[in-house]
Amino acid sequence: MISRRTFVGAACAGLLSAPLAWSETERKKLAIVATEFRLQSHAQHMGDRFLVGYPMNGKWHKPSLEVVSAYIDQKPENDLSKSRAQEFGFQIYPTIAEALRCGGDKLAVDAVLCIGEHGKYPRNELGQMLYPRYQFFKQVVDVFKKDGRSVPVFNDKHLSWKWEWAKEMVDTAHAMGFPFMAGSSLPVTWRMPAIDLPFGADVEEALCVAIGGVDSYDFHALETIQCMVERRRGGETGVVALQALRGDAVWKATEAKSWQAGGWEPNLFEACLCRTQTLAQPPTFGHRHPIKSQMRAWVKEPVAYRFEYKDGLKATMLLMNGLVGDFTFAARLKGKSEPISTLFYLPPNPNVQYSAVLMSKVEEMFMTGKTPYPVERTLLTTGLVAAAMHSLASGQKRIPTPHLAIRYQVPEESTFCRG
Repeated sequence: MISRRTFVGAACAGLLSAPLAWSETERKKLAIVATEFRLQSHAQHMGDRFLVGYPMNGKWHKPSLEVVSAYIDQKPENDLSKSRAQEFGFQIYPTIAEALRCGGDKLAVDAVLCIGEHGKYPRNELGQMLYPRYQFFKQVVDVFKKDGRSVPVFNDKHLSWKWEWAKEMVDTAHAMGFPFMAGSSLPVTWRMPAIDLPFGADVEEALCVAIGGVDSYDFHALETIQCMVERRRGGETGVVALQALRGDAVWKATEAKSWQAGGWEPNLFEACLCRTQTLAQPPTFGHRHPIKSQMRAWVKEPVAYRFEYKDGLKATMLLMNGLVGDFTFAARLKGKSEPISTLFYLPPNPNVQYSAVLMSKVEEMFMTGKTPYPVERTLLTTGLVAAAMHSLASGQKRIPTPHLAIRYQVPEESTFCRG
């Protein structure tokens, strides 16, 4: 029998195709619970991996799970769920409970894929999109409790817009003893160069330069930071405070030139810009380092999250739309003269191959009952997003975060893809 350690390392190195990790005859049943299923939605990217398969190690891998049921909360004009159900022979049910029971009176699936992303949902006064991820989870768990059996669950992206609900979700999974995994593709996608933070390293400061908006892509950028720095000496111990900045306050922090002065280390920002493949350019140049006036002209609304870890590590997340179009990371290690840095590579549409890499990890959990990395990573990044939204809404004040004293340890073995 092949071990989980051997499988994870070999699969990500491109040495092993996924079906070898378990019996091909062990066909399990999967239920999909999603906000909407349309082209380029998360449900389409992820759900299709289990319907049609995905490439791995130069072969087309057909997952050892069969989609047998689905619950789709919203069906826009370009909905694909009905045609997918007709083509692949699964049933769409009007409630989550019916989908998990396949129309019967007992839990009838072996795994649940929850995707609460996209769709038309309201925003609250903080600007948070009120996706029903918590409500989906509660209804799934209600079936588990009533039917006396639970199965592995995956939750796409952050757990909930509300911290208390996110914490409850993780506590419930632990208390009931079912595998629970969450997050996005950033921690498992390819890196250029293919490096990880040395396990057990002393890290002084970290920074990510990224794209997107708050309460959405900020989560991806925070995961980019977290999946690296959680490998530091002592493991993860949590975050004690966060301050979110926007607009002119970001440019002022840029001029501070150090964390102590209210900014971040310039060498880390420089290292990130030298890793990006999408650096903005003047009309007559193909690759020139932007000057300060150009950055200010191109980035209309910069956003920065500066946060402090309990063990003293300092980190900054920068959203620089107009300057870059990807995710880069840099960190200062104690005793090292130069920072380490890398690009988190995301293949383009329509294939978005990084979603296949994530679903390979989800499939691993569904088939083995073991999560490749702790859900506490997502709990912490969920809390950081929520704290940042509160900071922005309160005039960009520094927010103490004693509730984010989240401790966990990741395996030494890296889980990002190199195949």
